[in-house]
Amino acid sequence: MKRSGCRFDVGLRLMLLTLFVSLVLVQTTFAVQPLETAQDEFVPMDEIPAEEQLPAAPLLVSAYAAVWAIAIGYLWTIGRRLGALEREILDVSRRVADREGS
Repeated sequence: MKRSGCRFDVGLRLMLLTLFVSLVLVQTTFAVQPLETAQDEFVPMDEIPAEEQLPAAPLLVSAYAAVWAIAIGYLWTIGRRLGALEREILDVSRRVADREGS
């Protein structure tokens, strides 16, 4: 009898968690919906006011700059770690040579 109560408790918790997650998702879905109605037809870019246009060039340049900065930083850290590893290997090889020579 105890085992079935435990299964019921787990099932109830799972059902309540599912209900909670679905309510949160429904709430955020309704919160994201625009208040204005959508346009029914295509509007060319030259007819959109300047304050509503988003220039793509600065965003593209900054995205490429960020990717290059991250790539260069990553390669720099790899170079530093490789240099430290080479120094450590040289140190170990000297110690081994000193032990063999002694």
